[in-house]
Parts: sequence; C-alpha cells; structure tokens
Amino acid sequence: LALNGLIGAGVPQDWATHRIGHQLTSLYGLDHAQTLAVLLPSLLYVQRNNKHEKLLQYATRIWQITEGDDETRISQAIAKTRDFFEQMGIKTRMRDYGLPPDAVEAIIHNLKAFTLLPQGERQDIDEAMAREILTLSY
Repeated sequence: LALNGLIGAGVPQDWATHRIGHQLTSLYGLDHAQTLAVLLPSLLYVQRNNKHEKLLQYATRIWQITEGDDETRISQAIAKTRDFFEQMGIKTRMRDYGLPPDAVEAIIHNLKAFTLLPQGERQDIDEAMAREILTLSY
C-alpha cells in the first residue's frame, strides 16, 4: 500500500527526498535508508518556510516540542530528526560515506539529465534549491 499512491490520493505529495536520493544510490551505492537520512534534514531546513505548518505539527506530534517560538521548534525538530538517524547508526552526511567533494555537482547533473527538476509538492525545488539541499547534506 505504501507505493500504490492510495495514501497520498487528494493531498500534496513531496517525493524530492526519494528522487534525489535515488541519484545517491545510482552514483555511489548508498542504500535507500542512508539516502533519506542524508537528505531529509537538509531538505526540511531549506523548505522550512514552505513546510512551516507541517513542521510545527511534526515538532509537536513526533517530538513533543511545544516550547519556544515557531523557528526554534522547527529547528529543534530538524535537529532531533538528524540525531535520531545518527542514534540508529545511520550517517547523515555525504562526506561520512566517503563521497567525493564533486558529488553535489554529479547529482545535480543527473537530476537535470533525467529531467527530475523541479520537484516537491509545489514543484519549487529547482536546480538552485536542490544544490543547496545537497550542499547542506555534504
């Protein structure tokens, strides 16, 4: 059921973390969990304004973060997400997997070559934003 589209019917869906992550798998052999752990915290950080309400909901419902202003709560939720992956033994930076410094540009090249941009539920993750997400993930 997870992949048949049923659970996303009628709601905006953001598969950018997965689609960008597929390039990490094809180019460097990272498994799917590793790619999600590397990309998700950076994507949430870059998209924090567009995902403001959902991130506040996430902070409250998943991490029980209810104190502080909105930006503080969102930052704490993103930090806790990265910490969770690290506690599970999953590295959250491309450099921690030994990827070369030019990995960001190699991934951007693939995203453009396979016409995978723009992405996101608002189609606002363009080349510049994808580069920012990847740079923060390095």
